Amino acid sequence: MSYLTQKTIKKKVSFSGVALHNGLNVNVCIKPAQTNFGIVFKRTDIRTNNLVYPNFMNVTNTSLNTTVENEFGVKVSTIEHLMGALFGLGIDNALIEIDNEEVPILDGSAKEFIEKIILSGFEVSDAPLKIIKINKEIKYSDGDRYISIMPSTLSLDIDFELKYKNKIIGNQRNKVKVYEDDLTDIYNSRTYCLFEDIELIKKNGLAKGGNLDNAIVVKGEKVLNQNGLRNEKEFVNHKILDCIGDLYTSGFRMVASIKCSQGGHYLTNQLLRKVFENRENFSILEIKEKNLPHTLINRKLLKSIA
Repeated sequence: MSYLTQKTIKKKVSFSGVALHNGLNVNVCIKPAQTNFGIVFKRTDIRTNNLVYPNFMNVTNTSLNTTVENEFGVKVSTIEHLMGALFGLGIDNALIEIDNEEVPILDGSAKEFIEKIILSGFEVSDAPLKIIKINKEIKYSDGDRYISIMPSTLSLDIDFELKYKNKIIGNQRNKVKVYEDDLTDIYNSRTYCLFEDIELIKKNGLAKGGNLDNAIVVKGEKVLNQNGLRNEKEFVNHKILDCIGDLYTSGFRMVASIKCSQGGHYLTNQLLRKVFENRENFSILEIKEKNLPHTLINRKLLKSIA
């Protein structure tokens, strides 16, 4: 397999489940696509003007999820876990058909997306891979919360920290090299909330489909989920998963070093808007196998592929 040419999936992959926020049942079918197609959502419950591009400029909501919307008001929400899975597996081109507004939450992580996409196999093209290279440091802050992006040589590094008063979550920090490290814990980490926030979230019309099967709930000094946490840094690891998915709204994989404190969908989106407002901040490179000594895709995620 060539790791530095564009890829799509070999055969269609289907997912069904409840949507976290609107609580409705939804079906998703990811289909192969030709080179340079990119990642495109298609709302099959709407007949016209139903294509939605997951681009950072199309993001219209970042409250507890990432929502993208086209010029006709057609939306697809909670795209971040699926986008993170596609990024990690090196899927450059895919048509994602969805019959409702929100991507199903499944178990609250990207685990099932990763597993099923790997089982489908990959179709490798001869078309060169395109990547975004960051040329200068860019920062965005919101009070004590901040995110920055800096140039890197051949890697995408994410250094993320959380600061919570809750003793179970507390201050957590993790740093990963997206193209080199074993990201199993990142992709298996679930979305979470504090028990005392649930009432307010539901009053705002969100989390109608939330339960202990698709989210971690922390009450005081206790995790309410029967089997506890999947890994000791599951809270910050889930934030890194979200960050990876949101970064893919840039349109390509990326070479950069990112540092974030107490961030989320909003900060990542604002950072991307700031990066791309000036052409001097970035370069889009066309990569060929001979150009790089290693891959821009996480090979460890592909270890089960023959």
